[in-house]
Amino acid sequence: MKQWLFRFGSFLVAIALLVGCGNEDSGTTAPSSNQPSENQVTQEEQAEETVLITISKDDGAEYLHEKEIPIEEGDILMDIMEENFYVETEQNGEFITSIERLSAKEGEKKGWIYTVNGEMPNVGATEYELKPGDKVVFDFQAWE
Repeated sequence: MKQWLFRFGSFLVAIALLVGCGNEDSGTTAPSSNQPSENQVTQEEQAEETVLITISKDDGAEYLHEKEIPIEEGDILMDIMEENFYVETEQNGEFITSIERLSAKEGEKKGWIYTVNGEMPNVGATEYELKPGDKVVFDFQAWE
């Protein structure tokens, strides 16, 4: 009987040690609900260092492409477009005639219009300096 009690007691002690070790704090603390974790901060910082470029046609009736693109301070919109999309230009590279091979047919009064954060900039894409978080839309639409 004593031997059985000894084994049973040893078994309980072993279980208690395993349970205690399993709950032991490994030196890290869980983030509080009102403090962002490192991953959240990294994702927010990354989102702030990107722009979202949407390619559409007919005043947004059809979306052709959308891409989130990392940028650096001072990046110019036309450079980012040429690096990430198939773009054709005329007038010394200042006027976009085709994006992703979509262009006006001969005699068709359509062209590429762009907005940034819902507003039409006062400068062309060759002069527009992007800011992190910008939402750029290039829309192929009738201009008459």
